[in-house]
Amino acid sequence: MATLIDGKTQARELRDAVAGEVQRLTHTQDVVPGLAVILVGEDPASQVYVRRKGQHAREVGMRSVEHTLSASTPQRELLALIAELNADPGVHGILVQLPLPTHIDPEAVIHAIDPAKDVDGFHPLNVGSLAAGGKGLAPCTPLGCVRLLASHLGELAGRHAVILGRSRIVGRPLASLLLREDCTVTVAHSRTVNLAKVCRQADILVAAVGQPGLVQGDWVKAGATVIDVGITRLGDGEERRLVGDVDAASVSRVAGALTPVPGGVGPMTIACLLHNTLIAACRQHGLPEPSAASPADTSQPLVHPHA
Repeated sequence: MATLIDGKTQARELRDAVAGEVQRLTHTQDVVPGLAVILVGEDPASQVYVRRKGQHAREVGMRSVEHTLSASTPQRELLALIAELNADPGVHGILVQLPLPTHIDPEAVIHAIDPAKDVDGFHPLNVGSLAAGGKGLAPCTPLGCVRLLASHLGELAGRHAVILGRSRIVGRPLASLLLREDCTVTVAHSRTVNLAKVCRQADILVAAVGQPGLVQGDWVKAGATVIDVGITRLGDGEERRLVGDVDAASVSRVAGALTPVPGGVGPMTIACLLHNTLIAACRQHGLPEPSAASPADTSQPLVHPHA
């Protein structure tokens, strides 16, 4: 049976490390990292996520402010709020909770956020910096995936990673991060031929497509490490449950290790958001960045003598 990779414990350890750095900044530099989260509308899942992010930010000593706007808020008002937060020196990170109402263009919103405060890592300048091996802020879910992999496997160099999904939020940035770790990376998607065969080549298999139970045991190489990014709510009332893109029952009989849903990647995503906010605060004040860097920490420039 596969070993379960405990994202909750690792997220707690990262939050504790962030809390220590926040305390140091507060006491020695009089800098309190500030995170602003904007929610447009009343989507229940989004409300839960926003509350959770604010709660964790306050627990590590950060200043957290939630801005809740009605679903009918015009795009210009949202952009005006973002402009105010961009100009606020007490706000070091800005996050706009997705999805947005249909009348608001998410691209316009992402472009409006100051790249230095874009702790989601979605701004084109941060995306380009990540792809080029620079120091831009990286998306939180891919960062969490690589932290989990590095913690469980140690050295990642030379391993073949197959990523199911090519989204700008997970698949593409995760490919860039794993290339930094000297993995051989394959990005598979809905048009990939012989998808199961491709997956069976993976030492590391990451599922991020939003299709419950897509990955079956016969898609997985014996001993592979499987990261399940998918999260779908199924059922109603007391029967409501969260499931991932991986059929855990069959995959756990083949894989060497597997992240559970829930309790795997999700907690790490929020912890990495806090870490990004800490990095952003240090950079905006010209201060040394946190020393507790993981292999995927984009606070460190990529310097490799080889290609």
